[in-house]
Amino acid sequence: MPRSDKSDKRLSRAIFIDRDGTINKDIGYVSTPDQLVLYPWAAEAVRLINEARFKAIVITNQSGVARGLYDEETLSEIHSQMIKQFAGDGARIDAIYYCPHHPSIGNTHYRVACECRKPGIGMLAAASIEHAIDISSSFVIGDKASDMAMARNAGARAALVLTGYGRETLADNDLYKPEIIAENLLEAVKQILDTDTLAD
Repeated sequence: MPRSDKSDKRLSRAIFIDRDGTINKDIGYVSTPDQLVLYPWAAEAVRLINEARFKAIVITNQSGVARGLYDEETLSEIHSQMIKQFAGDGARIDAIYYCPHHPSIGNTHYRVACECRKPGIGMLAAASIEHAIDISSSFVIGDKASDMAMARNAGARAALVLTGYGRETLADNDLYKPEIIAENLLEAVKQILDTDTLAD
């Protein structure tokens, strides 16, 4: 994992956001653009991230590609639809990273024990290089244990939302305990920004 010099003021900070169950309703596998239903508070949350000058970056496992439920072209269309919806509400997603792999299921091309699938840190590592991000002063927001473990593995700070699988995740005794627990993405972002203000 690339380590950044915290004294380098040129580095950005990011809030890395899980997709299904955090930004949009988790229906199992969103396989067409019309199945993507954003939570009503998602756009406001991303606007707050933009205004605070954090990068808003989506980090998502998408093993539906490996499983043959949709292809990468369709996934791109889904993400274009998401970006368009956010833009219509004055919110900007700076980048989207996804892992299409699964270690043991699906199409041979995508059946890979990769570094990018959460809780691996490949997506965060790529983002840190491509967007000059200081991971140690950035946050991961998600609803699953894999999101929390990815934050721990990368040296980022973690926020668990109770939407999606969040309540089940919170009940897991083996869960890496996040710094923040919030009802939803908007409340998590508000807590992060309050914490960041206090730290300053």
